[in-house]
Amino acid sequence: MNSISADDSFAALLGTKGGPAIRTGSTNPTSSLLVLNGRKVIIDCGLGVTRGLVDQGMALKEIDLIFVTHLHSDHYLELGPLLHTAWTAGLKTPVTVIGPEGLEEYWLNFLLAMKADIDLRIEDEGRPDIRRLISFRVLDDGEVLKDQGLKVLAMRNEHPPLVDTFALRLSNGKHDVVFSGDTAYLPGLADFAKDADLLIHEAMLEEALSALFERIGNTDDRLMKHWLRSHTMAPDAGKIASMAEVKALALNHLIPSDDPDFTEKHWHDAVAPDWGGAFHLGHDGLRINLTNTA
Repeated sequence: MNSISADDSFAALLGTKGGPAIRTGSTNPTSSLLVLNGRKVIIDCGLGVTRGLVDQGMALKEIDLIFVTHLHSDHYLELGPLLHTAWTAGLKTPVTVIGPEGLEEYWLNFLLAMKADIDLRIEDEGRPDIRRLISFRVLDDGEVLKDQGLKVLAMRNEHPPLVDTFALRLSNGKHDVVFSGDTAYLPGLADFAKDADLLIHEAMLEEALSALFERIGNTDDRLMKHWLRSHTMAPDAGKIASMAEVKALALNHLIPSDDPDFTEKHWHDAVAPDWGGAFHLGHDGLRINLTNTA
């Protein structure tokens, strides 16, 4: 794939699976790349994010802004390896990571685990000290960032038992994209996403949950209870998109994403009663061109 130009505006769903596990034939956990007139923003860092970014044409040494929506492992497990790999690929400029309180502790422990390698590469290869390149900011409600024409708003959503868990709205004055984050059905999200070009919303397919639960096979009923209280059924994602009057809806963080018995038609039929607009079912590597939603 070609490199990303200053004129590009798109959302790329790098990993579209809900949950941390990967199995034969499954997609990767959650990560996304948003490009607004060439400005690149990474949203979440589940397993596979590094390869996903490269496959979209992004040079890892150009990373400068990362958001993590909440501290479930499928959203930040590969943050450390991503930054370390970017560093070995030539990163020498500052990176800002914005996420819930506690995320920096993960990073400090990653640095400790990799200390021998980092020190060796600084001494033997002449690289800058990665520990001085990465800075962290705590994510909270309201305006999170206003920088170089990019504005980012955060809204606390509902993903129990976690409290510090957020939806994001990113805008450059030309395009607005909203990420629901992991959340139970939250009608208030419609106001947050009002008139956005694209709403990227997590979704579950109700009729497929029992089969998925049986496949996992190593848990009691608490996992099912978590799904039901902490995530959004696909029809409700359609309702949010309709109430918000967004230009396009993309379903992401799919539960399940890898059951061949359930096709795109099942997902489309689930949202159709409330959403008849532009629709994208997430799959790894899906690129949604924002100029087509304007």
